[in-house]
Order: sequence, then structure tokens, then C-alpha cells
Amino acid sequence: MKGILGTKVGMTQIWRNDRAIPVTVILAGPCPVVQRRTTEKDGYEAVQLGFQAQKAQRVNKPMKGHFAKAGVEPVKYLKELRGFNPESDTVTVGIFSAGEAVDVTGTSKGHGFTGVMKKWSFAGGNDSHGAHKVHRHGGSIGNRKTPGRVFKGKKMAGRWGNEKVTIQGLEVIDILPEENLLLIKGSVPGANGSLVVVRQTAKVPARRGEGKGGK
Repeated sequence: MKGILGTKVGMTQIWRNDRAIPVTVILAGPCPVVQRRTTEKDGYEAVQLGFQAQKAQRVNKPMKGHFAKAGVEPVKYLKELRGFNPESDTVTVGIFSAGEAVDVTGTSKGHGFTGVMKKWSFAGGNDSHGAHKVHRHGGSIGNRKTPGRVFKGKKMAGRWGNEKVTIQGLEVIDILPEENLLLIKGSVPGANGSLVVVRQTAKVPARRGEGKGGK
């Protein structure tokens, strides 16, 4: 399950066969290998990747020792990817190829505390006909004496966004290795500049057109 760390640059479009394709541009890697996990020592196979150089004065003493042991410069982000054991000590966008399907994980945009109309698209209450200060309320949230409580999972007002989101089966449209860029079809979670993890897909064929008779 190969993967790489990167940041979301933004969205644009490219033309292929007289058709505009929306793509998200991701600045991915190069990611130094900071640590390797093995079955013999740790009980599972994994690799810890680093991304984006960090100033030495912003790194605490334990992490400085961690980076020194690996022989790499301090980095801002560290992420462990299970089931991935790259041969080289640096992971680049070259591990992927155009047409490959990937899963992209990021942190969605935060919208703060929102009401039920904005968060869940509730219709709201009446604007007139005797309605008094209940125009954007969610209505009744419980029942009578039985069960006498609010069920778990009830859609109510609360924090919206700012959570881990994974979009699966996105297609890699193009790779620009000299600029460390991945062009991925469609949108990916997160704001511009946020950290994303691009992994080999887990649920669909590794390349478009494989499986189901090539359809």
C-alpha cells in the first residue's frame, strides 16, 4: 500500500481530447524515510515518512534525536503508513503513474458551530402564522415519557467540518516529477495548503480499466 505526503495547492483544469477535466494539484514529497517498522521488532510492517522541512529551533530535543538517528533533516510532518516498505530512503511522486487510482485523506474545512439548517439542510420553522423565534430551530428532539431521552446520533446543531475525510478511487491524471506535483481528477478534502495523504487505493482496481472485463 504505497503512499506519499503532500499539501493541497488548489484546483484547476486541463484539456484532454477537447474535454476539460477538473483536477486538484498536490505538491507531494520528496518524503524522507524517518523510521521503518518490521514484523520481527514491532509486530507489523510500516514506514514513517516525513514532509516539509522544519527550522531546527522549532524542533524539541527528543525529536532532534529521532531525526539524527535516521540521518535526515528535521521535518514538519510525520506520518506512518502501514504495509509500505520503499526500497529507497526518499519517496517521490514517481511511485505513482498516470491512470492509477488512489485514495486521498485530508482534514475537511472547518465551519465552526452551525445550526441545523446549515449543517443538515433542515427546512426550519414557519416564517409567519404565529411562529415566534423558532424560524431556524430544529424542532422536537425527543419523545414523551417513553423512551424519555434523546437518541444517540440525533441530528442537531454543532461543530461542522474540521474532521478526517478520505475520498477513494480518484484517478491520477498526470505527474510532474520535476516539480513534485500530482494532478488528481476531481476535488480532495481540505483547504489549500493543508496536509493530505495520497495512498494506493484499497477498494477499486489499481488502474482504470482493470477488472470487470476491462469496463
